[in-house]
Amino acid sequence: MGIRIERATMADFHQVMADYPRYWGERDLRSLHLPMLVQEFGPTCLVARADDGIRGYVFGFVTPDGTGYAHLLAVRDDARRGGLGRRLYAEFAEAAVGQGARRLKAITTLDNAGSIAFHRVLGFEVTVVEDYSGPGQARVVFRRALPGEVPWP
Repeated sequence: MGIRIERATMADFHQVMADYPRYWGERDLRSLHLPMLVQEFGPTCLVARADDGIRGYVFGFVTPDGTGYAHLLAVRDDARRGGLGRRLYAEFAEAAVGQGARRLKAITTLDNAGSIAFHRVLGFEVTVVEDYSGPGQARVVFRRALPGEVPWP
């Protein structure tokens, strides 16, 4: 059986946290994994499920101004380089549109070369924004239009 992209459950969230190193390695982003994302923004929180478990996930939401914000996207260490990240983003975009999104957005740190390259391949505009996360905390901001997009506020 292939990989199925499905709405995440709280059981999925707990499984992701139990297998955390398989998705993020040494990077400690556990504090960004908020249960309320799955509980309150369920349609835009998705898992890629196979017989051997959760191979990847995306947790995001749609802002009041119509931005589909991809908060976290990760692919398990043994499932990378096969297009699963791209597939998760496509499913997230579709779910976000269903919730009223007209554009997509994500952020990362300046040293996350893999994320920057990935978002460029997906056609995102890449901008460094100084002090995005507070004084002296610049972030790389990714933006991409969706069909029927309106200008950024």
